Amino acid sequence: MATKTSELLSEAAPRAVAVARAIRDDQLDLPTPCADYSVRDLMNHLYQVVVNFQELAAKRPANWDKTDYLTDGWQDRFAAETERLIEAWADPAALEGVSPGMGLPPETVGEMGLIDLTVHAWDLARATGQPFDAAPDATAVLHAFMDRMGETGQRMGAFAAPVAAPPDAAPLDLALARMGRHPAWSPR
Repeated sequence: MATKTSELLSEAAPRAVAVARAIRDDQLDLPTPCADYSVRDLMNHLYQVVVNFQELAAKRPANWDKTDYLTDGWQDRFAAETERLIEAWADPAALEGVSPGMGLPPETVGEMGLIDLTVHAWDLARATGQPFDAAPDATAVLHAFMDRMGETGQRMGAFAAPVAAPPDAAPLDLALARMGRHPAWSPR
């Protein structure tokens, strides 16, 4: 069985996994578009998002304590956890009621997981010199989410103030600019 959320995650997850698999150990200390995060820090955060959003799908509390997931075999474990994330959101019960602890509709919570998976995969790809092509449906969700929740996200510190992007920029670049990321960011 599948839900719209699990279908979106199943399009985005392989792209994030491909980026993670290509990160080399000698790149873990590089800066990322998230100013306070190295590649290691951001990859640990994304790994934690993938694990915790499984819990949120099951209506269980998430544990955001700092953990270093990047031990031997972490890329294979990350790939397995993204599969579990998709499975967790494929259960129709994941989209029922209100998300405990967050007080949001579960569909919105699932979109937050999709946004992190997509945007942080872009961040990590930029930081490590990899190409990144977001799933088109995920990019559409990013824009719709920003329409609804962008100002709230900015007030809560999840997004920076929007930055300028050329009007003819790609849809992903426009969404990133709305979230305060410079689409042309480079580690140099």
